[in-house]
Amino acid sequence: MKRKIVFLMLILLTMSAAVFASTELAAQEAEPASRAVSDGSLWKYLAAALAVGISCIAGGIAVGQIGSAAMGAMSENPELSGKALPYAGLAEGICLWGFLVALLILVI
Repeated sequence: MKRKIVFLMLILLTMSAAVFASTELAAQEAEPASRAVSDGSLWKYLAAALAVGISCIAGGIAVGQIGSAAMGAMSENPELSGKALPYAGLAEGICLWGFLVALLILVI
């Protein structure tokens, strides 16, 4: 049952994206091409979004795995809590590096 609901939601999302794309295409045909698209800044924004998005997803996966391993280790030996904290901080730093890369992409 859940698969059917997810499949229907995916179809609905795809159809709504097609409707919005067709209205956007009609609006673009009415106007001349903007300078932002012609000079390539569209790719700059896409690259910045990918840098932040992928780094945050990777950081979340890393923190989840490190957190579960740290909780398992601390259940056996509570003295290990101080040793697991820097590893979680390093995993969270992945997100910050992605954000900094996106800022550099947008500024340069």
